Amino acid sequence: MTKSATDVMQEILFSAVLDSIAALKSASKGLPNNLVRDLNALHANTTFADLPAEVQSSITASVRAAFTRLLKEGYSVSPGQSPPPRNPPPRRDTGAEGSRRPNPQGRGPRPGGRPGGPGAPGGRSGNRPKPPRR
Repeated sequence: MTKSATDVMQEILFSAVLDSIAALKSASKGLPNNLVRDLNALHANTTFADLPAEVQSSITASVRAAFTRLLKEGYSVSPGQSPPPRNPPPRRDTGAEGSRRPNPQGRGPRPGGRPGGPGAPGGRSGNRPKPPRR
């Protein structure tokens, strides 16, 4: 039974996180204060270069192992090229309608709209006639 790409990626990421934690422990050389200091130095803006050398080598090895595993599982790993952009959908010829422009102020009814229709000042919604007054 083949695994889904999500399952494979979860296993890869979990393994990479555990390897990185083990690398942090080894970088602290068994000293709890160093480990706490290294953990506190990690934040959202930490770059790869800011990490201890042990953690950098662990991440590099995890990335290589991840690509190898994805290939072994049968998933394709493409080079750093993005797919070609899609062509925009063909434009319909709207004839005279395409030449109409909305009100320059962006307010009020659209040109050619129904007088008294929805969106018109004082307009009513729907097509019902106004009931007679008694």
